[in-house]
Amino acid sequence: MTKVNEFFSANYAEAREKFLAAATAAGASLAAIENPNTGPDGGRLATDTAWLGPASASRLLVLNSATHGVEGFCGSGAQVGLLRGGDLDKLPADTAVLLVHAINPFGFAHLRRVNEDNVDINRNFIDHDTPHPANEPYDSVHALLVPADWDGPARAAADRGIDDYIAARGEFTFQAAVSGGQYGHADGLFYGGRAPVWSNRVLRRIIDSQAGGRAQVGFIDFHTGLGPRGYGEPIFVGQPDSADHRRARDWYGDQLTSPEVGNSTSAEVQGTLANAFTATLPAGTAFTGIALEYGTVPVLDVLNALRADNWLYLHGDTASPLGRDIKAQIRAAFYGDDDAWKADVFARAREIVAKGLTGLANG
Repeated sequence: MTKVNEFFSANYAEAREKFLAAATAAGASLAAIENPNTGPDGGRLATDTAWLGPASASRLLVLNSATHGVEGFCGSGAQVGLLRGGDLDKLPADTAVLLVHAINPFGFAHLRRVNEDNVDINRNFIDHDTPHPANEPYDSVHALLVPADWDGPARAAADRGIDDYIAARGEFTFQAAVSGGQYGHADGLFYGGRAPVWSNRVLRRIIDSQAGGRAQVGFIDFHTGLGPRGYGEPIFVGQPDSADHRRARDWYGDQLTSPEVGNSTSAEVQGTLANAFTATLPAGTAFTGIALEYGTVPVLDVLNALRADNWLYLHGDTASPLGRDIKAQIRAAFYGDDDAWKADVFARAREIVAKGLTGLANG
């Protein structure tokens, strides 16, 4: 009997191999879009898709992994488990599933939350032909997030500044200031970019070619880094009290949260992948998108890991002892590499995906 921990992988290359093998064994139709960059070992990078169900299905559930690169350990493991566990063998009538594996393969392979351009792709889906949004709260903390050193006086001074900020305004206010998305500091955290990045363009291609023309489209985007360890929080992506929000509540129940409502571990963010669907799908398509967010370590530890990784690529050496320590830190911040965490991830993935399929079937 297959153990849940076997669904998960030690690195991107292994994850891709397991995903392709599981999708092939499940009888999926496969496609790959190669990323122009390479992995840290020089290996090839790609976003892979696997389609299960009738090509003419009017209902489609899209399951996406590695929006935030290093978070792909979780999403890939869930996808492989769903394929190998038989959860997608008997789909409701007129329903298909599209698995998108590693939409940000560079970040996955290099253990980064961002892509090859230091862009958080979950902040990149805005209209780049209009003026980019200002973010004064982020501007006020940017210098504290990017100290000149990571083990010296500049870091110590920045940490004191962050402590003072949190003492005066609260931890969640600091989280919101840092994570909402910013477009003015290319060397900073949660940078949304100034133009559509590779992953943005690829996802829109996938939506246009495989999701267009469906009456209903559901979307589950696997994430990690917020909330209680091992718990998967279904977070609605969109406007509260809209038809889409009401439909998501019908599908996922009272556990569904919303940053805009104020009951989520996530702050309000802009430029998410859900925008790609609403902008690309034909008018009249019923779209129901959520992020499934799994907790790992406390949020300030997550933010410090991101600060460290950002400093490493600005000033450091990934091959140095400090660089290796930082890469281990960022991996641990977004991947609970223990059997209990993996079991919780997969059990919750099964539950939420089943709810999504039932919701699609019931309209």
